Amino acid sequence: MNKHLDKLIELSKYDVELDSYTPQLEAADKKIEKIQLKLDFAQSDLDELTSAIDGNSEKIKSFEEQLAMLNEQLTSNAKKAKDISTEKEMKALSLEEEIAKEKMTFANEEINRLEGINSTKSELLAEANEKIDILKEEFKTIDKEVSGEKQSIQKNKDKLFKKREEASRVVEQKVLVFYEKIRAWAGNSALVPVKKQACYGCYMKINDKAYSEIIKGDSISNCPHCGRILYIESVTAEA
Repeated sequence: MNKHLDKLIELSKYDVELDSYTPQLEAADKKIEKIQLKLDFAQSDLDELTSAIDGNSEKIKSFEEQLAMLNEQLTSNAKKAKDISTEKEMKALSLEEEIAKEKMTFANEEINRLEGINSTKSELLAEANEKIDILKEEFKTIDKEVSGEKQSIQKNKDKLFKKREEASRVVEQKVLVFYEKIRAWAGNSALVPVKKQACYGCYMKINDKAYSEIIKGDSISNCPHCGRILYIESVTAEA
């Protein structure tokens, strides 16, 4: 077999193995993304509860201020009643008192209703805070685990990349450039075996003349259909 082709096969195997680490790294990152997503949702629920409680508290405060004003109005009307001399004035003052009392009743009912809602939401808020604390601890554990995995993967990648660099140094530069150009579009199928007289990149049959050249292995051969670099596997060659 052509010595450059032999080295290209070795190089291609390193490239395949190096690329196999990518899904491993992505899987590790997804573990972090998954727990982070849970944490974000939990935080969103907590923020929503906090906002709702604060909003209700503001409404309660507004109703309490309204009650204070209405109470002052009733006190003032009680004083005015002493000085009323006509029936018309008495009816007008009585109507004001009725309206004020209705408003006070409504305000008290709303305060009780909002306080009840806030009581329930406060319980949910405590649960949400507890859930976030648990998720934060889970995040720390997973982050530590993932960091260890990624360090191990990177260490293996570095060793493999070093071997790949050593293998690439003995390949003629123009052959290496040629391989890299094909790999740019074909990926890890830049260099493929021929089986049953077919390219295992595009699966098209190779004509007899091209096939005999590939079997000889004196030079680097390309698939006449797709342009990938072809080689005969050792077992096939012996057969």
